Amino acid sequence: MDKHTTVDEVRAFHARLMAVASGSDDPRLERAFELVPREAFLGAGPWKIMVNKHYVETPSANPLFVYQNCVVALDAAKGINNGEPFLHARWIGAVAPKKGETIVHIGAGAGYYTALLSMLALPSGHVHAFEIEPALARRASDNLAPFEGVTVVQGDATELTLPNCDLIYVNAGVVSPPGPWLKALRPGGRIIFPWRPSNQLGVALMMTRMETSFKVRLLGPAWFIPCVGASDPAGCVKSPSPLQARSISAAWLVEDRAPDDTATAVCRDVWFSDTPE
Repeated sequence: MDKHTTVDEVRAFHARLMAVASGSDDPRLERAFELVPREAFLGAGPWKIMVNKHYVETPSANPLFVYQNCVVALDAAKGINNGEPFLHARWIGAVAPKKGETIVHIGAGAGYYTALLSMLALPSGHVHAFEIEPALARRASDNLAPFEGVTVVQGDATELTLPNCDLIYVNAGVVSPPGPWLKALRPGGRIIFPWRPSNQLGVALMMTRMETSFKVRLLGPAWFIPCVGASDPAGCVKSPSPLQARSISAAWLVEDRAPDDTATAVCRDVWFSDTPE
């Protein structure tokens, strides 16, 4: 890299990479990644970057080191990180946040991806960010103060009431999204989350609320720290194999429709099928 390269130039190139990784043609996504400085949400450098489940410290606090496809520690002792940019770009591209939408971000950490979501909800949208760790919630509140339409809530999102919303963005592994989360979605609303129905399986699922069911789309591997209150594998009466998980296309709330013989997974409040409604 040229010694005269600036952080702004590297951030702009990083934003371009994120736009391509997203698979989206929404130009606002690249602009959001360009405008939101990742280093501002990571705490004081040097930073710890995770490689093969080990942390490697950056040589200095130069922000250039964090504009790569890397996971950066927020609380290394607890294994809490600022997640992989390519993965989040793909997720954001898939759920396609729109202007004016109400978004719920569960597991907001220090608020970096919350900030990106808030930029995409402008104007008149709102992001409700939930973070269970008190210290991180305080950091998120401070970091997100300059951003319009963001509320940070410290607490357990599995116990608190979510607002009615258009999008739920979950950054902690669940055996299944709790029923109240899915009921909070408006018609056409989307939820994206790391699905951990067993210790052997970790994938990203996007569910879209239809008239009486949920359309399901699998988005590839995803391994996140467990979501307190929604991550016990014992909550799955029936767990899918990796092959079965790849074929799932629909889901229902158990209270709305009892699982039938097409069920490939029955987890807590939700059951999944490879047969569309």
